[in-house]
Parts: sequence; structure tokens; C-alpha cells
Amino acid sequence: MLIAANWKAYVEDFGKAKKLFAVSKKLSSSTDCKIVLAPSAPYIGALALSNKSKVAFAAQDVSATEGGAKTGETTAQIYAAAGATYAIIGHSERRAVGDTDGVVATKLAHALAHNLTPILCVGEHERDHDGRYLAYIREEITSALAPLTAKERARVIVAYEPIWAIGKNAIRAIEPQDLAEMTLYIRKVLAELLPGKSTKLSLVLYGGSVDPENIRALADVSRADGFLIGRASVDEKLFAALIQNLS
Repeated sequence: MLIAANWKAYVEDFGKAKKLFAVSKKLSSSTDCKIVLAPSAPYIGALALSNKSKVAFAAQDVSATEGGAKTGETTAQIYAAAGATYAIIGHSERRAVGDTDGVVATKLAHALAHNLTPILCVGEHERDHDGRYLAYIREEITSALAPLTAKERARVIVAYEPIWAIGKNAIRAIEPQDLAEMTLYIRKVLAELLPGKSTKLSLVLYGGSVDPENIRALADVSRADGFLIGRASVDEKLFAALIQNLS
């Protein structure tokens, strides 16, 4: 299982960052889970460049620019130089502040150009009885992958994050069978965009709210390849319980 821990802006103290990193290193050596940490940008270099463990690092986002006179921007190349090997692209919180499908596609291409493995986030705001949300998911995936070569498309990890099922204001938690259906649907869309057996290499993660009680059932029933975890990933005991319940 691939576990991507998106710390967002929850960790503002470097001492806490180091402690979470230490916990992750211990978990990565004692379980079969592949752990990817996504700290705030300044912490990536501080933690990743001295990393001798199996833990990997991800950018929480990358700039849509490629450098130059762009004050405040952090490019994919900078993240790669700092030690990141993954990049979260198109997270719902980035889309909410203006990342269109076109911007997401540009960021995806920049990440790939600098050898960062993209974790492409897709997800609907709500579900309707007519299934229009399926077309919405298809468009998010297709618009992001269409400009890429077949080889590049095969490197993209897709994280399904239904906005209605995440965060404090979630309408309800997703049911394992609902997640299984969406995982299967996403694989079907990817099969249309990838040649031959390339889809067997593509990973599909769940990016919604999980807890130690439901994570095993979600994994078993849905056949998802892992999880993109937010707030729970910055609670040491909770994160450890999530990982251990998957092992």
C-alpha cells in the first residue's frame, strides 16, 4: 500500500516535523507500506536531504511556472533538487482557489519533466442520481492526461477525493462498496488513455477521510492501492494506527 501523508499547513513547528518523520521512518521499516510525506515546502529540504530511510517526500503542489521572475513561486525543479520524488497535483484545496483543469495539466507536465511522480487528485463535489458526477471525474482525468505521452500517462497516480466525504463538514463517510465502484471506474477511464497493459502499473489511491476502524475494510473491498491522508497524518498515534491496521 502507498500511503501519502499530506501535512498541509498543520505542522508549523520544525520539532513536530522531525518527530513525525521519525515515526514514519519507524513505520516504514516495520510494515509493508510505502510512506510518502508531503510537508510544507521549507521542511522538505531539511528532512529529505539527510534521509536514509525508505520514506519518500512529495511536494504539496508545484508552480505552473518554470522559473524566472516569479516571486514566491516554487517550481517542480526546485522541489526535485530539494529531495522530493512525488508531487500532489490538483488537490481540491488548490482547485478551490483557482487551479483550473488547464492549470492542473500544466503542473502535471512540469512535475513529470523533473522526474516527480504526480499524484493527480480528482473528485466530485456531490453525487447526483443521474450519474453526472462520473462524467465530471472522467473530464478531470482526461484533461490532465490527454496532453501527455503514453509513457508519461503511465507514471501518474490518481487519488480519488470525493469532496462531499472529506473534512469536518463531510456529509457522510464513503462506503467501501461505493469506493470499490469508483476505483473500478477510474481504472476503466485510465484503460482508455493508456496503451496495452500499462494500466496494471497505474495506482489508484483514496483521498477521503479514513480512521483506524474503516481503513482496512476500505482497502480490502475497494482494491485501492493506498491512501492520501490529510489531518490524520499529523497525529502520531492516529497515523501509526492507520498504517498498522493496513499491515
